[in-house]
Amino acid sequence: MRPQRLADLLTLGALALLALSAYLTWVTADPGSGRPVVDFNGYSVTRAPVTLALAGLVAVVVTKLAGTALRRILGVLIAVLGAAAIGVGLQVRPGTTELSRLRPELSQVVTDNVVLSTGPAPWLALAGGVALLLAGLVAVLTAHRWKRPTDRYERAPATSKQPDQGADQWKAIDAGQDPTL
Repeated sequence: MRPQRLADLLTLGALALLALSAYLTWVTADPGSGRPVVDFNGYSVTRAPVTLALAGLVAVVVTKLAGTALRRILGVLIAVLGAAAIGVGLQVRPGTTELSRLRPELSQVVTDNVVLSTGPAPWLALAGGVALLLAGLVAVLTAHRWKRPTDRYERAPATSKQPDQGADQWKAIDAGQDPTL
């Protein structure tokens, strides 16, 4: 598999995992005393995973238009975005005071004790961050082997062994012949 395609696939995988982490349960709060359990999805807890995934996707798209030096710089940026997503997945654990600001029914005034449990979303954010970090590393290490965006539009250089066909065609037209037949 070409490194450029590998970086694209890793970034798309990271985008899917980070976006999924935003919509799955990040934290579950049980206020006890028969009150309903409150689930907080990743987007209500932190908007960072989705933002980091979209920034990484934009950076990978721009690498397709850039030269080698800019690709390496963007690869470092993508790796930093992946490291930030890993940090968010590992460190964002809101407490009861933060959650009570989002949902007043979890306030210490209303409840004696709120039991918090973590859902699966931080693990998906962590996996998405690892995928984004790997995409950045692949881009940095293999940027010199990626196809340039203008390669498909450039002509092959003319060889000196072949006669100049353009000039021969003009001579044929001057002689009254149709060179396209």
